Amino acid sequence: MHLFTVGVNHTTAPVSIRENVAFQNEHLGGALRDLNSYGIREAAILSTCNRTELYCNTDNPQKALEWLAGYHQLQPQAIAPYMYTLPQEDAVKHAFRVASGLDSMVLGEAQILGQMKQAVRIAENAGTLGTLLHKLFQRTFSVAKEVRTNTNIGANSVSLAAASTRLAQRIFGALNDQHVLFIGAGEMIELCAEHFAAHRPLSLTVANRTLERGQELAASIGGNSMLLADLPDRLAEFDIVITSTASQLPIVGLGMVERAIRNRKHKPMFMVDLAVPRDIEPEAGELDDVFLYTVDDLAQVVQEGLENRQEAAAEAEAIIDMRVDNFMQWLKTRSAVPTIRALREQAERHRLSELEKARKLLARGDDPAQVLDALSNALTNKLLHGPSHALNNVSGEDRDQLEAMLRQLYQIHH
Repeated sequence: MHLFTVGVNHTTAPVSIRENVAFQNEHLGGALRDLNSYGIREAAILSTCNRTELYCNTDNPQKALEWLAGYHQLQPQAIAPYMYTLPQEDAVKHAFRVASGLDSMVLGEAQILGQMKQAVRIAENAGTLGTLLHKLFQRTFSVAKEVRTNTNIGANSVSLAAASTRLAQRIFGALNDQHVLFIGAGEMIELCAEHFAAHRPLSLTVANRTLERGQELAASIGGNSMLLADLPDRLAEFDIVITSTASQLPIVGLGMVERAIRNRKHKPMFMVDLAVPRDIEPEAGELDDVFLYTVDDLAQVVQEGLENRQEAAAEAEAIIDMRVDNFMQWLKTRSAVPTIRALREQAERHRLSELEKARKLLARGDDPAQVLDALSNALTNKLLHGPSHALNNVSGEDRDQLEAMLRQLYQIHH
């Protein structure tokens, strides 16, 4: 059994590379079966905005890298410099750290565990999990649970979504009198929408280029949807604006915000721009009554709880190291399985052949006591022939080692 993890993440590759090797969940099943037919015995693929990783049982991890490049119509050398290949123990430790939130952009975030569980479910349905990966992920999830239960790793973990909500509360106090607008409908906005919805504001609205995707998200949080095109006329209705789109140019200009503030009779507006490149013209933040925060501003809020988390991370790493050792022990016992099986098969052959002889003697009318005696003698001789022969044919240090081993095997005490 050869476990490997092949992948890229936010520390090894910029987003321009990560987006080229990402997978949509709905295509994962087909991709896994394709990887399987490429000669990789067992496989699971974890693909999030921060990482794409292939967990494989294979003798040839290079093959997984070639497949990944080919699947995305890239040259292997285009992604190779950004990829890592982790064998056996390193792969186990990596899986444990990822699931526990120790390998995330925001230390201790819990979202990754759900994403990993989903990746495993997809692999299970695609039929690409075998003994090794089943065991790996079963252990991974129990280690992540142990880390969450026994350390404070998640206690002060503030995702960008939670940080946005926290800042809004600092400005408005409770959020139940506010009208909230989300611009975009991607993963980041989805997360923010969940966080804000939990505080039951007066209204939630999703603005998106296409109505369909916006309606889908709005329905899931009990909100309304609108088209981006209507934003200039409607911006004044909202107290809180959270935006994260993939637009290359600002969507909300200074003039649009000025007009909205005028129409709001200078009632304050809280804006969070989570987009890179930015969605809101930075000058809007200089207006009175506008509180504008970017990703970098929020990073400061996220940093606030970091010291406590780093202490918790050290405790988490200790738990993980211990659990990695346990898993490697399991893996070693797995490699002994064929030998144990062969040993048992050989003993079974001896047993059947002696039993057959004894039956013939009994059928011939021989004394049962003598037949039993002969049977037990013959079995003992056959089973001990190998070790006795080996011991008689070695000398010196090898003999001492073999003797010590046989004493241990047969539990013989002086």
